[in-house]
Amino acid sequence: MAFQNILTENREGIFIITINRPDKLNALNAQTLHEIKEAVDCVYDDSTIKAAIITGSGSKAFVAGADISGFQGMDKESGSNLAKVGQNIFFQIENCPKPIVAAVNGFALGGGCELAMACHFRLASENAKFGQPEVNLGLIPGYGGTQRLIQLIGKGKAFELLMTADMISAQEALQLGLVNYVTTSDDLLPKTIELLKKIMSKSPFAISRIIDCVNKYFEPGNDGFRFEYDEFGACCETEDFKEGTAAFLEKRKANFTGK
Repeated sequence: MAFQNILTENREGIFIITINRPDKLNALNAQTLHEIKEAVDCVYDDSTIKAAIITGSGSKAFVAGADISGFQGMDKESGSNLAKVGQNIFFQIENCPKPIVAAVNGFALGGGCELAMACHFRLASENAKFGQPEVNLGLIPGYGGTQRLIQLIGKGKAFELLMTADMISAQEALQLGLVNYVTTSDDLLPKTIELLKKIMSKSPFAISRIIDCVNKYFEPGNDGFRFEYDEFGACCETEDFKEGTAAFLEKRKANFTGK
């Protein structure tokens, strides 16, 4: 599949999606969002893909926000529609049954921070910067930033960052729980791949159920505990469960198939 603004590579089952607009600091425009959606569709549909990484081209930016040139002239309806499209794509990432991890190199601002937060977890290079600067434009985040930032770092700090538009460093993001690891720029992709290979050695069915159960915690009105015991039971009917328990008892490495 040919893309204009992103690059893709299937590296031994890990699908690397690279936002490739370095002259625009990888800013998100409508075309780029559409291509991200198509790439994530591939993650869902291609059985050779077991996990995915979203990253940005170059060392300056993961995604330095939305492309502001496309905002001029928007009214309430067009603005709401733009935000809804972005939210739907980011929900697609968040709810993917295969792990999708953000490798954040450089600026992750506005829509870029929101894109990273939609991933299941995040790694950052030492030069990464995170922020939601929308209030500087007289706006608020539109792709889920007001909701996911609270989930990841708590209400008080989220209020501060959303209202001041301040950027935080990779180290502060690590301390707040926004990212899981901070690496050098050279080690960012190898470390992300290392973690995904470890995850890929586990039961794909169980991993997909973990993603679903964790996301259920944040859905209003859902009984996450009940959902968990139902999914625990579903796991017990799989070939992966039979293989995993047999391998443990036989003191050997399990060979999971996702069935």
